Amino acid sequence: MPVLAPQDILEIGAGAGVKVRRFLDAAIASTPAGLRYIPFDVDAKTTRAAARSLLRDYLPLRIHGVIGDFERHLSRVPPPEGRRLVLFLGSTIGNLDAPARHAMLGQIRGLMRDGDRLLLGVDLVKDTRVLDAAYDDAAGVTAEFNRNVLRVVNRRLDADFRPEAFRHVAFYNAEASRIEMHLVPDKTQTARIRALGLTVTIAAGESIWTESSYKFTRESVTAMLADAGLPLREWYTDAGDRFAVVLAG
Repeated sequence: MPVLAPQDILEIGAGAGVKVRRFLDAAIASTPAGLRYIPFDVDAKTTRAAARSLLRDYLPLRIHGVIGDFERHLSRVPPPEGRRLVLFLGSTIGNLDAPARHAMLGQIRGLMRDGDRLLLGVDLVKDTRVLDAAYDDAAGVTAEFNRNVLRVVNRRLDADFRPEAFRHVAFYNAEASRIEMHLVPDKTQTARIRALGLTVTIAAGESIWTESSYKFTRESVTAMLADAGLPLREWYTDAGDRFAVVLAG
């Protein structure tokens, strides 16, 4: 594995700051001049709490938090201080369709200079039975996660959807290389969304398409990154080739 020795780590979708600790352990040891960490996340409260915890545990560290939506606000990220490593882990890139992925990777490329690198997580194409089980588990965890979309709409927009009236439907669309998640009522449902002044009717069997989760191959990732000016440099997978972490730039 190449030695990156970054002086600047930008993490997109930083969350609680758990994943980055492995990188900080290695980077601080190899960067005696000091290290800056930039957590980018939509949740200000979580970002502040994570920053306080990291500052307690990593005394040489400097933190510059940025709050925003990564599809709209990456321009708020400050310029690099030395060699930058951008982290976009998990498999969040798979929730974006091709034009949105291209736009976002282009924005990320704009935050990097020559010698900077992106470490990107991608979920890989695998046996359809494995994918189906992951997104329609027997315990119904994903089904409740999916129905929770309607509960959030009810809470945030003063709506009156009945989540229990919708079936969770998830399947792998092989032609598009994506899992699709839908909510489908068995009987016609009418809901008021008061905050928007809307009334919507969903017919029996009609679908509310709630999520897409794209799956990738090495070839599709290479092409996606190349289109954004980010050549693939290293490819790491687990033993079962289920998930990959890619170094690019």
